[in-house]
Amino acid sequence: MVTAEPLVVISPSRRWVALDLAGLWSYRELLYFLTWRDVKIRYKQTALGIGWALLQPLLTLLVFTILFGKMAKIPSGGQPYTTFVLAGILPWTFFANAVTASSNSLVTNANLIGKVYFPRLIMPAATVLAATVDLGLSFVLMFGLYAYHRVPYTLNILLLPALVLLTILLALAVGAFFSALNVKYRDVRYALPLLIQLAMYATPVIYPLSLVPAQWRPLLILNPMASVIEAYRTCLLGGVFDWQSLGIAAAATVAILVGSAFYFRSVEKGFADIL
Repeated sequence: MVTAEPLVVISPSRRWVALDLAGLWSYRELLYFLTWRDVKIRYKQTALGIGWALLQPLLTLLVFTILFGKMAKIPSGGQPYTTFVLAGILPWTFFANAVTASSNSLVTNANLIGKVYFPRLIMPAATVLAATVDLGLSFVLMFGLYAYHRVPYTLNILLLPALVLLTILLALAVGAFFSALNVKYRDVRYALPLLIQLAMYATPVIYPLSLVPAQWRPLLILNPMASVIEAYRTCLLGGVFDWQSLGIAAAATVAILVGSAFYFRSVEKGFADIL
């Protein structure tokens, strides 16, 4: 007697829910292995290895300190410019690298997408999580520099994990959107680095938010990373949190994440055909 094997049909969900958290959780081991793979590929056959995670922010810090701290003499709120600007460099470098890498994650893994089913959102998510390894290592540089300058820590430091999580979610939201867009429009790989470079100057990485004229600050706060970086500085250097701006940034992050996931799911069924 021949028994028929069970037939499994995989079809896209018809639900309106943008984030299929249950589906993502069921593939959590795949997310882990893809994240670890991206970390190993990044440093494979490199002389410095994970040292690049420290060298990139260190060289950026050196250039910014000379150009903007010494020559342009941008104010830093009474703090050494090195500690002031490093609090902006670290989250911005992570955000820029994570968004750029995740935007190419679907295109660079086209062969895998065409062969096997899994939630496609795992690809940009794994790339963003791989970038958090660099962020964690770069904090070694930050705490070392802050110890050298004897920067006193306050209870504000307890908010640092929440700020890191908010930065990760924002990077995932933006990266997932551009990764889906990059599948259809390959111009994204050329346009996005330019947009990120321009966005850095619209974000208080090298200057304090107080330096921006009052009439322009509400427009600048529409950029969630502006409030996030200011919160990093308050967290690390002390001061009073601007809870209103940070709340707007958190709400904007959630809105961008949901909208990005909704767009991603609406077009992911055609990824295999296009790629």
